[in-house]
Amino acid sequence: MAEPIVSEDDRDTAVRRLRDAYADGHLSHEDLDEALHHALTARTRSELSSALAALPQPDAGATATIAAAGGRIRRSGAWRVPRTLKVESALGRVHLDLSRAVIEHPVVDIELRLGTGRAVITVPRDAIVDVESLFTGWKSPLHKTPRGARPGGPTIRISGAMGLGQLKICHARH
Repeated sequence: MAEPIVSEDDRDTAVRRLRDAYADGHLSHEDLDEALHHALTARTRSELSSALAALPQPDAGATATIAAAGGRIRRSGAWRVPRTLKVESALGRVHLDLSRAVIEHPVVDIELRLGTGRAVITVPRDAIVDVESLFTGWKSPLHKTPRGARPGGPTIRISGAMGLGQLKICHARH
């Protein structure tokens, strides 16, 4: 099986990480130029990863919690996904869009603690989704792997409990 080709979103994320590392003083100007050249000319994910090898690694045990008593919880765009994300909401809707997010871990654990309300999680097209550890009190999660999808992206493990509501998992179209 051929190695996954780098998408424009992957390349944009790599360039953003390199610029952030330069701004934080982790790379010299010369190192930034060289790494940007490698990132922009990379054809496979392993080539892209080697362009980012000099960057400091994020804390592998990073955990973040998003909580709301009522209302909506929404994350989208180029947000940084922690290794473990806890989402807690008694009432309201949850929408997590990971399709353009910065995912630096091969496995991301999302723990849902939801009372009522619907949850939608959009994952990268090549993501592997595991919902075996999610307890749903009312309706089973809706999840369908897209046709022609090639595993190779991050594994998204969704656990926790949902009361009255339903989880819908969508794969990004590109």
